[in-house]
Amino acid sequence: MASLSDEELSAPRTQSEHDPDSWWSHADHFIHTTLIERNFNEMVRRHLSGEQGMDTALVDESGKALRPIEDVMAYVHAFTEKWKVEQQGKPLDELVRIGLAVRADTLALLAELDDDQLASKIPGAPWSDGTVGGILSVHASHARMHRQWSEAG
Repeated sequence: MASLSDEELSAPRTQSEHDPDSWWSHADHFIHTTLIERNFNEMVRRHLSGEQGMDTALVDESGKALRPIEDVMAYVHAFTEKWKVEQQGKPLDELVRIGLAVRADTLALLAELDDDQLASKIPGAPWSDGTVGGILSVHASHARMHRQWSEAG
């Protein structure tokens, strides 16, 4: 990312899955992964404090989906598009700062967890095996996937 010019960072690469008139750049894909990591951290903390981990707009207390998967994905795409728009125009060093703050939070969270908490399942969580540890492990593959999309775009 640091080797790209500002023009390359902000050039359209892939079409938004929410708004067909919106295009995502390298920078958009980069900062998107930060949003998801931040939200996963919040979900894990809610779960460990005894609250419902998953968003109540998506699943009930048992983890059963409240909407068809197509509706869930439309909700997610709208949510992530809003974040993308909020971050647009920020310089790369600001996006990196935001990402580093979230990663520091992730590392602090991991340092607090014991084996039982890592193995605890979050009802309705579709990522990895649904455990706290499994969910937190998907950050790297999620970032790689978005990098591949933005490079192929």
